[in-house]
Amino acid sequence: MAVVIAIGLNAESGQREVLGLDVGPSEDGAFWLSFLRSLAARGLSGVRLVTSDAHQGLKGAVEAVLQGPGWQRCRVHFMRNALSTVPKEAQQMVGATIRTVFAQPDPESAHRQWRRVADGFRGRFAKLAQLMDEAEEDVLAYATFPKEHWQKIWSNNPLERLNKEVKRRTEVVGIFPNEAAVIRLVGAILNEQHDEWQVGKRYFGAGSLATLDGRRDEVQAAHEQPALVAG
Repeated sequence: MAVVIAIGLNAESGQREVLGLDVGPSEDGAFWLSFLRSLAARGLSGVRLVTSDAHQGLKGAVEAVLQGPGWQRCRVHFMRNALSTVPKEAQQMVGATIRTVFAQPDPESAHRQWRRVADGFRGRFAKLAQLMDEAEEDVLAYATFPKEHWQKIWSNNPLERLNKEVKRRTEVVGIFPNEAAVIRLVGAILNEQHDEWQVGKRYFGAGSLATLDGRRDEVQAAHEQPALVAG
């Protein structure tokens, strides 16, 4: 069983918000479907992008519940998956080569570099090249958004930091008697974090949000436009 947490960026305020949590099998599609439906029932709408690890159950639930947002495969998790396909002595070189994609200045250049890198590895690391063929659109989904947003939406890093704090606090308890006990403790931690975010520095500044607003005719929009990050 896993504790899953969803955080979002409210495009009206530019602040991060805790959207919800639940306890269940993180790879199970039915669980993710139920979780996202619960968020939608509480008012979540207008989601433009979901950033997560490559949980197929979650990806399918996003398509079923959230009505067409993009899906960004976390580039950090992708890099771990990619490096696991090559010998240890080649991992540093492979990692540095793939990262050249993320240094590209525009979507077209990023896709061209991705194909160039994948083809360059095809003879020596066929499994890696195949992985890159399959993951291209998902890993580069961030590039359809304004450039100043890229570093904040192309990975799960904001959520991973919160996950570490949750793990630190829950390890003190060790074994919980039931799911309700888990939710009480983790919920208290998330309430603290949510309140800190509301009075802290905006995650997206007003200028950055204005750039995003300029794309509302291109991306499905609603009155409130949070970008969901789940993991």
